[in-house]
Amino acid sequence: MDNNDSIYEESLKVHELHRGVLEVASKVSLDDVHDLSVDYTPGVAEPCRVIRANPDEVYKYTSKGNFVAIVTDGSAVLGLGDIGPAAALPVMEGKAILFKQLGGVDAFPICLDTKDTEEIIKSITHIAPTFGGINLEDISAPRCFEIEDRLRRKLDIPVFHDDQHGTAVVVYAGLINALKIVNKDINSIRVVISGAGAAGIAIALTLIRAGVRDIIICDSRGIIHQSRREGMNSMKFLLAGLTNSRSLMGKLDIAMQGADVFIGVSAAGIVSKDMVRSMAPDPIVFAMANPEPEIMPDDAVEAGARVVATGRSDYPNQVNNVLGFPGIFRGALDTRATDINIEMKMAAARALAGIITDSELDEDHILPGPLDKRVVPVVAAAVAEASVLSGAARVSPRPDEVARHAKELILHSKTHHK
Repeated sequence: MDNNDSIYEESLKVHELHRGVLEVASKVSLDDVHDLSVDYTPGVAEPCRVIRANPDEVYKYTSKGNFVAIVTDGSAVLGLGDIGPAAALPVMEGKAILFKQLGGVDAFPICLDTKDTEEIIKSITHIAPTFGGINLEDISAPRCFEIEDRLRRKLDIPVFHDDQHGTAVVVYAGLINALKIVNKDINSIRVVISGAGAAGIAIALTLIRAGVRDIIICDSRGIIHQSRREGMNSMKFLLAGLTNSRSLMGKLDIAMQGADVFIGVSAAGIVSKDMVRSMAPDPIVFAMANPEPEIMPDDAVEAGARVVATGRSDYPNQVNNVLGFPGIFRGALDTRATDINIEMKMAAARALAGIITDSELDEDHILPGPLDKRVVPVVAAAVAEASVLSGAARVSPRPDEVARHAKELILHSKTHHK
């Protein structure tokens, strides 16, 4: 039995033992009739009246301000694909644990039994009054782009598709530090992205925003270019106009020739050692397909890669979304943000990269570990500051107040859990 088989078996036992991994816990006691009168009827009528008179008071008198919905249709779950809403529930429960224990955010899984874009948008719109934010999860492309875009326009709370933006934030943070090691400037590098789904497209748009001028995107059919028609969709056509300025055609091996950076969010084993050898000197390889990457890290290093990152926890430089979303939502919730905009995402990436000090930085340490206690307070503070400066915030706490609040909530979550 290999290590993955052992983990799978242990996870199955844990989920069976506890009947899932979530519970709803009360913040107040219910020991006598007086408690019942205060916490429920007749006392609860008073906060209801106050909120009816002033809807913003919902943040003061309910859990809304720290409550996030994790919404999926089960159509693109991990590496499992379209497994449906019921089978997706364990992943959503697990994500809720990460929100709570790492960011102090109360999150609840919502698995929708529809893949219809209109129905998903309508369902989320109807439940939105309960929540301070919406985390879209494991919804397949290209529907995920329209769903997020329309909900962001429609709702007055943050809507964040983590498969897109969480991945992009952590990749950009890792790239900032990897470029320091190889002494290359982000404005002059050539980047190849393998994978044109939610993550690949978001990474491309983030890196363009960050100043990367030469990006080539490949999907299963090869390089995306403006004259291509096979296997294209609206987002791929958009990116065709923003990337591949040299109008390259062909497969991934052509794209990788002379590239400084390879970023894989695609499929196992599609990159060979020779393809890495064809890259520019001191190449950076982020091979993030899970559970098996586009090229195994040892093979990439043997072929000359200077910095290698994966999505796996058993190799250095794990690109894990848990480095992003707990702190991003903590900062957004603490400012009662109406959106998680590009300024907040870029601030999160820069803050995450900055956690790695000069003395820590080396080829095997371009990102903090996924459970590094420094991450959430630092990222939350940076996101909160960007929320205020960009006009997304409805309240304006100081960044140090947000960092302190994050630490307090995380400590409380861990103490309660024990």
